[in-house]
Amino acid sequence: MSGRFVEVPHRMLPPETLDALLETFVTRQGYDTTDTGEGMRGWVVELRRQLERGELIIAHDLQTESTEVMTLAQWRSFGRDLADDEEEG
Repeated sequence: MSGRFVEVPHRMLPPETLDALLETFVTRQGYDTTDTGEGMRGWVVELRRQLERGELIIAHDLQTESTEVMTLAQWRSFGRDLADDEEEG
């Protein structure tokens, strides 16, 4: 993807930064925080497990200096959309 995006290993992030990213992901995805019985904390724990299993990635956009958590499907779709935009532009 043109070198604009860098995958960030979750282990490199301070725990509080990782938790904040995961909480933003939960909110953005519209997860019901009552599902886990532990509220937001339960989702953060589950998402950390998904990061460990490689089901989620953290991507940093060097152009906008923003960092996002994405599922692999979102990442692949994002990459296709970005490639299409670059071809059109």
